[in-house]
Amino acid sequence: MTPIVVIPARLGSARLPGKPLADICGRPMIVRVMERAEAAGIGPVAVACGEAEIATAVEAAGGRAVLTDPELPSGSDRVQQALDVLDPDGRFDVVVNLQGDVPTVDPGAIRAALAPLADPAIDIGTLVAPIADAAEAATPSFVKAACAFVPGADVARALYFSRAPIPWGDGPRWHHIGIYAYRRAALARFVALPESPLEKREKLEQLRALEAGMRIGCARVAHGPFGVDTQADLERARHIVASAAHETPWGTA
Repeated sequence: MTPIVVIPARLGSARLPGKPLADICGRPMIVRVMERAEAAGIGPVAVACGEAEIATAVEAAGGRAVLTDPELPSGSDRVQQALDVLDPDGRFDVVVNLQGDVPTVDPGAIRAALAPLADPAIDIGTLVAPIADAAEAATPSFVKAACAFVPGADVARALYFSRAPIPWGDGPRWHHIGIYAYRRAALARFVALPESPLEKREKLEQLRALEAGMRIGCARVAHGPFGVDTQADLERARHIVASAAHETPWGTA
């Protein structure tokens, strides 16, 4: 595999205006995410920017930025458009779509998203982490993945994703973490597909892929990153980054 990491980012957050540029201990959040992606060491990193202000911040930090159409409907579309600019010759056969609001993401988790693609039958790799309790399972914002890991395995096929507490019965439930590793052809196919019925119903983009017969593999990790959606989340991220800076040079993992 020859991966590239592309981070989609735009300024249109209603709950936290200007989110990608929010300051976290002296650096914009999008730069913090970019640094974590670079620390993963899997390939080059670029930011697919919806606005020039984001591109300016990324380039000032020494990163690669690509301006994309701000009217694109999703981050996946933004990643595809940036990839067409970054790699028109198709040198990279895998693209990791890393959300731009996870400034404390573990670089190891980014690497783990590639693990399902060791199986040539898998089109898209992603991550899951254990759901801690019944309250989390019942929370719609905790997206659940129906997958079952055989003993000793860290990768399993995803059969469905839902906001409901699936699957039924005793046993572990898995929280889906929205980091995706697409085979190049799979991403191109995915963004060309129309919204699917279950995608519209559950408001989960990954169901479009499953309904089209694409295969998604899940690698399990101990816990996922939290996404910054509110001012309280932003304060938490600042605290985590400040604490880490006292323990180890930020950007290492």
